[in-house]
Amino acid sequence: MSWLTLLLAGLVEVAWSQSIKPTHNFTRPLPTLICLALMAAAVWLLSQAMNTLPVGTAYAVFTGIGAAGAITLGIVLNDDPVSIGRIAALGLIVGGIVLARVTT
Repeated sequence: MSWLTLLLAGLVEVAWSQSIKPTHNFTRPLPTLICLALMAAAVWLLSQAMNTLPVGTAYAVFTGIGAAGAITLGIVLNDDPVSIGRIAALGLIVGGIVLARVTT
């Protein structure tokens, strides 16, 4: 169950990362509230997963999911540049998440 909670925390972090830009430097009230709520939810879910998972593993997986999701959504939704280096980095992040899961 902790791994499922951690996965959900990572997915909420991805949503949070995408919610930052619409705040326009935290000058728009509704997008800012949504951003802060997503941030709080992601950290709360992470803390719940850390009740039974090692802190280092949980945090590494959490940030890895967030980074991989942010890169992917940036490419798909925001026309961020695609390069061999970015794809390789994405592959390494995903590989690290999988390795952390199978060795914990």
